[in-house]
Amino acid sequence: MRESMAKRLFISTTADDCREEALRCGAGLEIADFCWAQRIDRELEKTVAFCRERMEGIERAVFHAPFAELAPCAIDPRARELAASRYRQSIRIAERLGIKRIVIHGGFIPEVYFPEYFVSESIGFWKRFLRENEAMLTGVELMLENVMEPSPDLLAEIVGEVNDPRLSLCLDVGHANCGVSKVPPLEWIAPMASRLSHVHIHNNLGEKDLHSPLGEGTVPMEEVLLTISESCPNASFTIENMHCEASINWLYEKGFL
Repeated sequence: MRESMAKRLFISTTADDCREEALRCGAGLEIADFCWAQRIDRELEKTVAFCRERMEGIERAVFHAPFAELAPCAIDPRARELAASRYRQSIRIAERLGIKRIVIHGGFIPEVYFPEYFVSESIGFWKRFLRENEAMLTGVELMLENVMEPSPDLLAEIVGEVNDPRLSLCLDVGHANCGVSKVPPLEWIAPMASRLSHVHIHNNLGEKDLHSPLGEGTVPMEEVLLTISESCPNASFTIENMHCEASINWLYEKGFL
């Protein structure tokens, strides 16, 4: 019998039924409301209050930082400063919500950054960020997520070279199945396993990032979940759908819940 994922499962607040389904299966929430950085500047208190209300009665949560136009390896120094500023804001907001685990996009853009440049500059950025913001990072874990990275090696090398327990990896299985990925989803797991802390799960047809239910697409989701559970038994999972009831039902049908 498979061990239940319930205590390691989160549901992104991108889903309109996130609270209802989290309460139904005992999952946590991944707070995605601040992915749109405008809310930090224009609706901070309103959004914090809304998140607290939605989190009531739910035991655990992960925070997703804003990501648009944010790149730790940015060529423009002021763009790097913006990224660092938004990450600091994210840590402070997460602290207000009682959250210690924060997902941050890796920031690679094909045809803009050479992979070698992306890796070396990201290593430098994260070493400085962790050193300069040590006071606010006590007990905090930052988890770098793949989006447009072509393979797992880039983020794995960054986190391995930084070699700090406050920086780990988030594997997005759906992104690993999209057109920018040169490596099938199952082959992302082993290179990331030693640093893999969190996993985003959603499906697609192999081209566009559709964020479809777990059972609807070309990702071999059952095999992926079993492989991750075996190689990274402490890794947690977030369902990233616009409506997650079908994915929760799929997990029940397959014996994961």
